[in-house]
Amino acid sequence: MTTAAENARMCLTGAAEPAGKLMRLYWQPVALAEELAGPRPVKALRIMGQDMVLFRDEAGRLGLLDRACPHRGADLAFARREQGGLRCPFHGWLFDVEGRCLEMPAEPAGSRYCERIRQGSYPVREINGLIFAYLGAGAPPALPDFDCFVAPASHSFAFKGFMECNWLQALEVGIDPAHASFLHRFEEDESTDAAAYGRQFRAASIDSNIPMTTLLREYPRPRIDVEPTEFGLRLLTRRELNARQTHLRVTNLLFPNAFVIPMSAEMTITQWHVPVADGSNYWFALFTSFAAPVDKEQMRRQRLELYELPDYTPRLNRANNWGYDPEEQRTKTFTGMGFDINVHDQWACESLGPIADRTREHLGTSDKAIITYRRLLLRSIEQMERGETPVMVLDRAAASAMTGPASMDAIAPAEGWESYWREVDRRRRTAAPWSRTAA
Repeated sequence: MTTAAENARMCLTGAAEPAGKLMRLYWQPVALAEELAGPRPVKALRIMGQDMVLFRDEAGRLGLLDRACPHRGADLAFARREQGGLRCPFHGWLFDVEGRCLEMPAEPAGSRYCERIRQGSYPVREINGLIFAYLGAGAPPALPDFDCFVAPASHSFAFKGFMECNWLQALEVGIDPAHASFLHRFEEDESTDAAAYGRQFRAASIDSNIPMTTLLREYPRPRIDVEPTEFGLRLLTRRELNARQTHLRVTNLLFPNAFVIPMSAEMTITQWHVPVADGSNYWFALFTSFAAPVDKEQMRRQRLELYELPDYTPRLNRANNWGYDPEEQRTKTFTGMGFDINVHDQWACESLGPIADRTREHLGTSDKAIITYRRLLLRSIEQMERGETPVMVLDRAAASAMTGPASMDAIAPAEGWESYWREVDRRRRTAAPWSRTAA
């Protein structure tokens, strides 16, 4: 059983909290690149309880600064973007992307006071439509050569969504293979043709024409194996179909707060859950195609049916009971909350409250991955507190050697499935037009 102290230790991510200190050792996605589109590329952000302002200067350089001006605390989200930085409207102090104070126009001529002022600033980088920031001390770690980072922009799509709950309960849904047979159960199978493009659980598994919805509905008792890896955890979930075949789903936990799951036979999703505050988070996703370039307009259009700009807040939420319809629940879906699995996940995470009370849980065998992950998280916090290097804080050599990770749904042989999924992954990478192993 998780104690109240352990729960707080894992969930709270302020700068002084154990989990907050740990998560600041890693690059975190903080915005979509598209949020800086338009004539004024300046955006206020709150990440792990810190208020910051993200911007792009006239030369296209990204900057991330603390939001309160160091002079008298005015809000730099309203700053003037000019002369290579942000100028506070209160007294005209000007800061560049590295936090250097370039001008103090109200100070006496010849004053060098500005040389003594440095605004808090953080390294930022843009990858495939996501903007990442490093909020920790010292030099940031290297990012691994994972598929989502090395695939070209043409084969990637980025999106995000807001959730009114703690980051940990949201992440744990992504590493819970058993829930899909219930939370995402449809009583009738949808089309798996072109109309299903861009939607998870609509296509068939690799080497099968059986819809995923059928597999999940008809085989609700998976066997789950959890393997420790250099990047975190690998989950191997099997649903035995008959004496010869098993449905195999390979997913991954990327420490500390991301996972990689299959979306279809050709596409994977890498998804981070990044705290806004202790009772809210954003999910940031990179969709990676191993086949044709991504139809970004279609995927964005599909998601904007569910999320409202400018804050990417879900249209179905606690305020409207997540769209719950008891008649639909009786006849069409297990939840009665429509046919998009993002809404189902939203309910499952948010209905637990802002921070789930894990002292009241009764975990079962199917929660194996969640139990293993919590142990890894607490162990990594302890390592950090001892001054040791936790998993996935990488130098460039280690990062270059870390590729993948494999993630897929497949119909595998009941005997030999252990090698089968590796061969399927090898074939897919060999065929991928952007892969380093492409023919």
